[in-house]
Amino acid sequence: MALSIPPVFESLHGYRRAWLRPDVIAGLTVWAVLVPEALAYASIAGVPPVVGLYAAVPSLVLYALAGSSRHLVVGPMSATAALSAAIIAPLAGADNGRYIALTAALAIATGLVGLLAGLIRLGFIAAFISEPVLKGFIVGLALVIIIGQVPKLLGVGKHDGNFFEQAWGVVTELGDIEWRTVTVGLISLALVLALRRWLPFVPGALVAVGFGILVVTVFGLEDKGVAIVGHVDSGLPALGMPSGVSFGDYLDLLGPAVGVLLIGFAEGLGAAKTYAAKAGYPIDPNRELMGLGLANLGSGVSSGMVVNGSLSKTAVNGGAGAKTQLSGLIVAGLTILTLLLLTGLFEKLPEATLAAVVIAAVVELVDIAALRRLYRVWTHMLASIYGKAARADFLAAMAAMLGVLVFDTLPGLLIGIGVSMLLLVYRASQPHVAELGKEGSLWVAVVRHPDAATRPDLLVVRVESGLFFANSDYVKDQIEGLCTDRTRMVVLDAETSPSVDVTAAAMLLALRDTLAARRIGFAIARPVAQFGDALGSAEHGDVPVPIYPTVAAAAAALSGS
Repeated sequence: MALSIPPVFESLHGYRRAWLRPDVIAGLTVWAVLVPEALAYASIAGVPPVVGLYAAVPSLVLYALAGSSRHLVVGPMSATAALSAAIIAPLAGADNGRYIALTAALAIATGLVGLLAGLIRLGFIAAFISEPVLKGFIVGLALVIIIGQVPKLLGVGKHDGNFFEQAWGVVTELGDIEWRTVTVGLISLALVLALRRWLPFVPGALVAVGFGILVVTVFGLEDKGVAIVGHVDSGLPALGMPSGVSFGDYLDLLGPAVGVLLIGFAEGLGAAKTYAAKAGYPIDPNRELMGLGLANLGSGVSSGMVVNGSLSKTAVNGGAGAKTQLSGLIVAGLTILTLLLLTGLFEKLPEATLAAVVIAAVVELVDIAALRRLYRVWTHMLASIYGKAARADFLAAMAAMLGVLVFDTLPGLLIGIGVSMLLLVYRASQPHVAELGKEGSLWVAVVRHPDAATRPDLLVVRVESGLFFANSDYVKDQIEGLCTDRTRMVVLDAETSPSVDVTAAAMLLALRDTLAARRIGFAIARPVAQFGDALGSAEHGDVPVPIYPTVAAAAAALSGS
């Protein structure tokens, strides 16, 4: 497979002076959101808050270098941070230093996998996670993140276990809540949500962080039971491979890194495509893989953590008017200034405020409305057309969500991917077989066009899929089931079946014989050339099943036979 090396900093090619002001404004706006969220997402990953800032700088620069989106913001995110914690915790045990080193190593492993995948053009892998499965996974993951932050918000102890065990642990601790912590946390949460609702261009996370630091400083709350972040290292991170991580450790991390990359890629690609469609430029999935790979690689060698494209911060970036990745480079520069000069400001940040920022950031990912829509599609009258596909979508989403809630993040991811593959096989093995009627000069699906003309002695069917070994028996059963005692002719309109394999060709011959035993003639109309080839010959006279150029010609020939 040929390697593909993209141009660098492509979004800056042909830069216009008029774009500078909106890019600068967008950069300042995203920085105000990114700094507190990066600190919060590092806490989700189980590493010191400053690690989130370490990760942000190289990821922003290296994605701008290789990525294809002009708007995507890459940095620490809740989903991949939670995945990182689930992967690293069993490997590191109680060794905090090893935990931090393995977190950086996971970013390196993810980066190498992403870079290789982009170079050999594996961008199509995003298609293997269906939207319902991804939606269910993200909903479950968001709920797990929220319940993990609630103890910090309330000032109570945290219980280990899955979502339901943690939720029960919160219930049992309600009698021990620390009222000052709860007050600070709830006000912080209300600030973020209110500003998002009524003043969306005000960085609510930064305002909440400022509020939390102010009240702790003024009232000395750290001495009254309110937990604070504490010391945040200033200065730039150490560069290089994480110490104490062996080659065997990297091998152990490669498998989990594929899962991290897949989820991060899917989320980032969705955000990139959304804003590319608005601005009218293309997105290259292979370059997105390379950009994400380089971003993670850079984060790992900068003592950081796994990163991916952020839908929320990309929305902030696009909403503030960004034109190119210069806005991301500005965010990187401002984050460096933060590391050099401003980390001391965050040392009195209450843990409750940090938890509020995390909860506010992920609560909108709990898209119950999307699950309700999938359920309504299942139960809606129109589901009679594609009822099985609709049912599979809803069940796949629920399986992915419950997999995360019951079995934790990484097993839930694997369940989601497995369900996605099963869904693909399920749909391919049971395609829709439509009965057709005539409407004017067209043959249309009767279920959608009930007024279309049909004949009791003629059954015209269309299979909305290629025919192959996995669906051949199902298609044969469906066609036979549509035949009645009055049916004397069956015509398969093959225009919507672009391919047929040897097994399906044998099925068509068997269908011919089965129908002949019932005194029903069988013919194929409007086939692609492969139908004739697979059945024996492209020449009409040599084909065991007659093939005709139109449905009308097939019906006329059968009537005369």
